[in-house]
Amino acid sequence: MTLPSILSERLRLPAVASPMFIVSGPELVIAQCQAGIVGSFPSLNARPQSQFREWLLRINEELAKWDADNPDRPSAPYAVNLIVHKSNDRLEEDLATVVEFQVPIVITSLGARPDVNEAVHSYGGIVLHDVINDFFARKAVERGADGLIAVAAGAGGHAGAQSPFALVQEIRAWFDGPLLLSGSIAHGRSILAAQAAGADLAYIGSAFIATDEANAVPGYKQMIVDSAAGDIVYSNLFTGVHGNYLRGSITAAGMDPDNLGESDPSAMDFGTGESTTPGAKPWKDIWGSGQGIGAVDAVVPTAEIVARLSREYAAAKQRLANL
Repeated sequence: MTLPSILSERLRLPAVASPMFIVSGPELVIAQCQAGIVGSFPSLNARPQSQFREWLLRINEELAKWDADNPDRPSAPYAVNLIVHKSNDRLEEDLATVVEFQVPIVITSLGARPDVNEAVHSYGGIVLHDVINDFFARKAVERGADGLIAVAAGAGGHAGAQSPFALVQEIRAWFDGPLLLSGSIAHGRSILAAQAAGADLAYIGSAFIATDEANAVPGYKQMIVDSAAGDIVYSNLFTGVHGNYLRGSITAAGMDPDNLGESDPSAMDFGTGESTTPGAKPWKDIWGSGQGIGAVDAVVPTAEIVARLSREYAAAKQRLANL
């Protein structure tokens, strides 16, 4: 199946930047879109809700100005992530704002609702839903999602536990629509590998934490640079849903990363980002990250990250052509 134009025509690299709680804001999204990949942010990052509208105004205005000044390098589209979990008491208001601004791409998480999909479709937008297994993928498409984000083992945030090869091959057995792959992608050759495995686009998050534009404290950015796959801990303690976190941040919060307890998912509130862990809040104190950060060796501008990925992607394609 041919990708919809919004996911292909303006992209200089087949990649979508994932929305990261707290970390992704207007500065990062604008820089990602200007560099030629889809930039995204969770609507809940804009607090209070009125700020969500201000962020969309700024993003639209700055990208329009960029396009006018750079007709040969137009910006990529942007996306907004909506948390469709029952605890998100802002969903209806945020969805109304999304429709008002006709946000081109909406990423839904932690639930799939036909009414949300229909609202986005009403103005021509598309919905991508993130899933951790084939069962949830089928439910998302049945309820009207246009595309899927396969969140495989090693991804940052609320990651799944399945191999990307297993997850993609099961989804591709029945789904020929837009498919993105998330999980340890921080190098250009991994973007090509995602496509070889059957995905259309790579879904990249953690590498962008270590950028000038990311809304992360300096210690978080430096820990991304200093850490590697072995420094990632998979736990459901902090939000009730399994996710990947930096070992150093867990230790700094006074906990033993090798002896973490578990949380009950039903007790969690994704709308506020609160935790049942005393003295530590995700993602403010316990820092999320995927396993691919061994490829990150410095805090740099977003454009530099995308340029590096583009060079590595081209080199990987050439290497395969020479085999």
